[in-house]
Amino acid sequence: MRKKIIIPFILSASLLCSCVSREEVVYYQDIDNQQPIALNKFETTIKPDDLLMIIVSAADPEAAEPFNLTTNLSVDPRNQSGGAQRQQQLYLVDKNGTIDFPVIGSINIGNKTKQEVVETLKEKISQYITNPIINLRIMNFKVTVDGEVNRPGVHTIVSERISLPEVLALSGDLTIYGNRNNILITREENNELKTYRVDLTKPDFINSDFYYLRQNDMVYVEPNKTRINSSAVGPNVSIYLTAISLLLTTTALILTNTKK
Repeated sequence: MRKKIIIPFILSASLLCSCVSREEVVYYQDIDNQQPIALNKFETTIKPDDLLMIIVSAADPEAAEPFNLTTNLSVDPRNQSGGAQRQQQLYLVDKNGTIDFPVIGSINIGNKTKQEVVETLKEKISQYITNPIINLRIMNFKVTVDGEVNRPGVHTIVSERISLPEVLALSGDLTIYGNRNNILITREENNELKTYRVDLTKPDFINSDFYYLRQNDMVYVEPNKTRINSSAVGPNVSIYLTAISLLLTTTALILTNTKK
């Protein structure tokens, strides 16, 4: 009689403690059976609130100097010439996508690619100096990752191009409780917040517009059912269930041997 009572408990505990399926955990399933995936062409575009470093150079440095924003700092005692240090200032793109550039004045660069901005500046500056060289860099390219990852936070990106798998790797990857087939990406475009869902278990997202992230994108990994269910009774529920299962199994074996 006791054995008949214990067996259902063992089965229930085993079901509650069962592992998740492969389909819920493994990334890029069946990618080996697919044709080569063509990546979408990605180019960083300039957005409002971007901080830009723009350096203009030419064969004649003095001719290019008026086109560079610099400021004099305090005198550095290590500088044997006794002159003050100079620091490159940054351009802040306003809400209308414009910056005020020396000599030239206001320029609208919002939603243009870096290469388009460089070509625009080169064309305008060429009216004053010969063969100007434009070096442009976004200084505050960052992506936010939150939710069920091991290291949530804001990541500053140096290369100005990063993929979703790369930024998740920077966050220490998803925890075992992260929902891999419903990653939320929030992106601001034309003063609107747009959202997109990504399924990491399938490789087709690789050729989507959200494989490469843009500056200020937000990535949220929602919890899976196991995490949501365990939150109702405490985060250590799986440990307790495993202990109960082991205890019941041991008790069943003892009772079986006693009868023998």
